[in-house]
Amino acid sequence: MHQTQQKLLDVLTKKPFFNLTLREIGKEIGIESPQTIKHHLTQLVKTGFIVIDKKNKIIKKISKADSDGIFIPLPILGSADCGPAKIYADENINGFLRVSKSILNRTGDLFVIKAEGNSMNKANVHNNNIENGDFVVIDKNDIFPKNGDYVLSVIDGMANIKKYFMDKINNQIILLSESTSEYPPIYISENDDFMINGKIIQIIKKPNL
Repeated sequence: MHQTQQKLLDVLTKKPFFNLTLREIGKEIGIESPQTIKHHLTQLVKTGFIVIDKKNKIIKKISKADSDGIFIPLPILGSADCGPAKIYADENINGFLRVSKSILNRTGDLFVIKAEGNSMNKANVHNNNIENGDFVVIDKNDIFPKNGDYVLSVIDGMANIKKYFMDKINNQIILLSESTSEYPPIYISENDDFMINGKIIQIIKKPNL
């Protein structure tokens, strides 16, 4: 996220902008150009971070409490490879996926990654596999997986979706594919550039049109 957008959100967390001009909003964060403020406010609206109520001349940050009670907006943080770790991790929000609370059946610090590839098309996450184009829901606070958990990991800056297994005897982590095709495991040592970004908790299947 752009630094100016973050500054705007930080201010809006404390108070909404009520009946202020673009120049006056700029003064709140130390930026003189009204056009710069307009641009970044527009980007924040597009990505679902704020709402501009023109009728009441108010700008405020969207929070979970602002939702209509039916949907949970989940930030989409790019895509991740289900085959070899080839797709770069991307922590810029690419929009929001609105998911019914009855479908998601849980809350928390969640985000969404779009799956790329077919190396997990025989996985079983609550009776759903992971196919190319599916949305994968991840709990970013669950970073200590157990054997058999499905995880989003980052290997040398590359995002990857796999099944986790800790081989304590050989002091290594094994990331397993579950696919109709043959994919070799990925072996990780404690000295590698590797991290767990969260546990996969649910799959939102792509439309079967």
